Amino acid sequence: MNRRKLMVLGVAGLASTAWANSKVFTGRFSNLGLSGYDPVGYFVSDQPVEGSAKHQAEWAGVDYRFANQANRDAFLADPERYLPAYGGFCAYAVANGYTASADPEAWTVVDGRLYLNYNKSVRTRWLKDVPGHIEKANQNWPGLAN
Repeated sequence: MNRRKLMVLGVAGLASTAWANSKVFTGRFSNLGLSGYDPVGYFVSDQPVEGSAKHQAEWAGVDYRFANQANRDAFLADPERYLPAYGGFCAYAVANGYTASADPEAWTVVDGRLYLNYNKSVRTRWLKDVPGHIEKANQNWPGLAN
């Protein structure tokens, strides 16, 4: 089984209304989500794919870039399907009660949801108890999201 596509049954995802009122990690001097990586790419290419300014779209005040028009269209049809959990902040950090930036190359898809981590070393810690970390992060995120 691909480690990045772990299947964790019974773990609840974020409620769809959470996105509208949540902060999103865009970096310090940017309004660019996922550091310019294509959010759809994780799902259709099974890897991080850099997006292009040619295929950019805005959603909830954040700019996202896509590798191609098809990915942009898929995102605009169902953004919440592709957006990373916890506003794109490090999921391990959120599980531990704080926010931290995330590296688009340190990722995991669990139950159809994209989770990012600060770096690949942190992702290794995240993978040791994915269900437990998701449960804690889901509890912590409402207090961190505002």
